[in-house]
Amino acid sequence: MLAELCAVLARINLVGSLGVLAVLALRHPLRRAFGAEVAYALWAAPALAVAAALLPAPVLPGVPEPASLAQIFTGWAPVLATLWLVGAGVMAALFFRAQLRFLRAARAGRAGPAVVGVIAPRIVMPPDDGRYTAAERALVRAHERAHIDRGDPRAVAGMALARCLFWFNPLVHLAVHVARLDQELACDATVVRRLPGARALYAQTLLKSQLADAPLPIGCHWPARGAHPLEVRIRALLPTRRRDGLLGGVLVTGLVLTGAYAAWAIQPPIPRPTLITKFEIPDDTPAMSVVLISTRRASAPRTR
Repeated sequence: MLAELCAVLARINLVGSLGVLAVLALRHPLRRAFGAEVAYALWAAPALAVAAALLPAPVLPGVPEPASLAQIFTGWAPVLATLWLVGAGVMAALFFRAQLRFLRAARAGRAGPAVVGVIAPRIVMPPDDGRYTAAERALVRAHERAHIDRGDPRAVAGMALARCLFWFNPLVHLAVHVARLDQELACDATVVRRLPGARALYAQTLLKSQLADAPLPIGCHWPARGAHPLEVRIRALLPTRRRDGLLGGVLVTGLVLTGAYAAWAIQPPIPRPTLITKFEIPDDTPAMSVVLISTRRASAPRTR
């Protein structure tokens, strides 16, 4: 059982890593061509590829029985499973601690803007201490509302779960960092698209915002930690000429579905079992004679 669990983790970790590498290579060209919203949608590819790798393998006739990946982990399965569980538990505990710290800061008025919660997300606004004007606070609220409308808090919760399950893979942590930056860029693009006249004021509001006192592992908050992500977000607000229409969405949908199908199709096929339709006796089978012996005594004929 533990060997099968290790084999499943190894398979989906490999598939997810390949999906992350593909997205990292394509996100910049897609953002330049179609915008941040289309580029962020590409992050669905690794998740769907992992889900497809968990589906039953294709069944094909005439293929030999594939070697089981679980055989590699047979001897080390208890040790590897224990290490994985300990690492996942430690990562989950760190996230829980950071989440509580952020919530305490929010109750004290030292956090925000942000969106917290997964099932029923709520907006955490910065303290009304005069730093933001009424128009800027309206833009902040529009940004956080866009996060909720797009379902970003649930996506961030899925990212946190991926970091717990694959804590040993540095590509997963890099992917979550980059995906959350792309999420903020996509949300910025959504607000500017809805309010095209507020582009300059929106950039000014970004520059006014301060870094959160505590990180938020499950939720949406801005700007991202560090100067470079903030510069990227300000630069992304500049008006640029991009291809409009459905081409970007159709392209990303095709890429995501192609990746999911490839993740399912590269699994070793399962041989189709042979069904016996009728019973036949081979010609070279020696003939057998069957003699029926009756144990009933023959009765003598009656005479009158």
